[in-house]
Amino acid sequence: MQFIRDARNAILHRVAERRAHRRLADELAAFRTAAERTELDLMLGRHSAEETAEIHAILSRQDAAGVAGR
Repeated sequence: MQFIRDARNAILHRVAERRAHRRLADELAAFRTAAERTELDLMLGRHSAEETAEIHAILSRQDAAGVAGR
């Protein structure tokens, strides 16, 4: 029974992580103009590369897909 509980908890945790990641990606996609992106870059510059790695990865994917409007 413990294995089933652990598996279920792991799946629920992964689903929550994916939902949070999608929400973050949607919020970042709202920074479309050059001015908005510059403001975002300034905010991110106040934090370490480790702290902003996920955000930079999302922005890079969006830029490659043309979502950010650059």
